[in-house]
Amino acid sequence: MISAQAWADTRRLWDYHQMGHTVRPCSVAVGLGSHDLGVADAAVALYKRGMAPLLVFTGATSATTRIRMPRGEAVHYRERAIELGVPSSAVLVEPRARNTGENVRFSKALLEEAGVEVSSVLLVSKPYEERRAYATARKAWPGVEIISASTPMTLNEYADSIQDARLVIDMLVGALQRLLIYPDQGFMIEQRVPADVLEAYERLCREGFTSRLLTTDKPST
Repeated sequence: MISAQAWADTRRLWDYHQMGHTVRPCSVAVGLGSHDLGVADAAVALYKRGMAPLLVFTGATSATTRIRMPRGEAVHYRERAIELGVPSSAVLVEPRARNTGENVRFSKALLEEAGVEVSSVLLVSKPYEERRAYATARKAWPGVEIISASTPMTLNEYADSIQDARLVIDMLVGALQRLLIYPDQGFMIEQRVPADVLEAYERLCREGFTSRLLTTDKPST
């Protein structure tokens, strides 16, 4: 059972991970590959609202997506977008990236090669990875405005969609650890972590929600 305190602490992390950006029209929307097709759905919704004239989906495969997305995360995202009515001419695919840093760098290079001028980016991710994606993009793609976006949903709704509340907590804890340690490693800009969020993170670590914490000296961004 997950205690009331642990769930309250998780909610603090959830709220912190979301940037709360106001979505507005940008040069391009970049959907970061993952196990979650909801990222593609969110990017398509933004496209249909006129928030971006072009979609870029980025991502290879990983241990968690190899079976569900054998052709690669970006390819499956593109197929989903076309299924939802986006013309193929409005979708670019970056199929090599294996971490968030590569998602950003490789997408930037793809757009440069395609001759697309970019002054602003809608960076579409899972809800709990908005801040991590933003901090990474600000480091790897200087000179453009970054607006973080995701599927609007509550923590409870997200946990219900994953159907594993403990795993959700582990993922939020792991995402916060990266925000704490990656700036010193040059992977992202530093983000201020409020004291109450840091205390919640530390309590959750002590409670054993640690399966997504890094234990090596060579993390994957």
